[in-house]
Amino acid sequence: MPQPLDPAMQAYIDNSKRFTATDNSLAARRSAFLQACRNCTPPPPEGWGIEDIDLQGLRLRCYQPAGPAPEGGWPTLLYLHGGGWDLGNLDTHDWFAYALARRAPIAIVAVEYRLAPEHAYPAPLEDCLKVWSALRSGQVDARLSQARLMVAGDSAGGTLAAGLCRALRRDGQPQPVGQLLVYPVLTARRQLPSMQQHAEAPMMTVAGLMKSLEGFLPVKADRDDPCAMPLEADDFAGLAPAWVLVASVDPLRDHGIAYCDALAAHGVQADAWVGEGMVHSSLRAFGVAEVEQAWDRMAVQLLQWAQGTLDSADGGASAH
Repeated sequence: MPQPLDPAMQAYIDNSKRFTATDNSLAARRSAFLQACRNCTPPPPEGWGIEDIDLQGLRLRCYQPAGPAPEGGWPTLLYLHGGGWDLGNLDTHDWFAYALARRAPIAIVAVEYRLAPEHAYPAPLEDCLKVWSALRSGQVDARLSQARLMVAGDSAGGTLAAGLCRALRRDGQPQPVGQLLVYPVLTARRQLPSMQQHAEAPMMTVAGLMKSLEGFLPVKADRDDPCAMPLEADDFAGLAPAWVLVASVDPLRDHGIAYCDALAAHGVQADAWVGEGMVHSSLRAFGVAEVEQAWDRMAVQLLQWAQGTLDSADGGASAH
């Protein structure tokens, strides 16, 4: 029998049900997702500069700490939002930047990449790579570091963040100083134990995941492409150090753990942190003790990378 969830986590799940789409149309689902995310969004960080930028037709949102940038520019996190590759935009995911800004004085650049099913793989990843290249060359904002660059993504955005690292390796480009993934989707296969154990978990079911994959990867052969599904790779050497948060009650739990194991087996610093009693999407469950601890640990890791320290918060590849 599954263990009952913490009352605060259950309250988050129950509250989220208020934002179910009125019908199954893509427009209704996108509207409901926006309302659910806005309902959880904390106040904007006081004093921070928040600016929307057009990068050759691609919309970005840049969040910068108050005050002048340090020498060499603000360490910068490229953030790729979740939402099943078919939902989400800059407005749905302000919560991520706002919450992180309370803990880490680094700049954050969020990307409104093209969405499936209108724009299937590789279009979303191509957009993310375009922004990464612009950051590397100083095209986005002169106050951002061109060297101390990290990448992060939650859920579908975690797929794109890991895929970006693989694509950079494929193309012979430098890696980010770190990749931070939050309950990422990393394979289209169902063989991992958590896919059976938590197939009907709150906030994420295997059936729902497979429906989203149909839109993102309609060409079945693409599901074997490591840039699309990073766990399909044979070689993980040379990728960026990783810190991966997974939720214990989530079909995707073992995706992140398997990814860290594969990285560590190929000599890459990797740490998987299991949020006990957390469910998919619960990084938005502000006030829940385990969630607040997860945010704190993420911030510690990002600051270590920003300061040039590649050791993870606990050192070594491990699951907690």
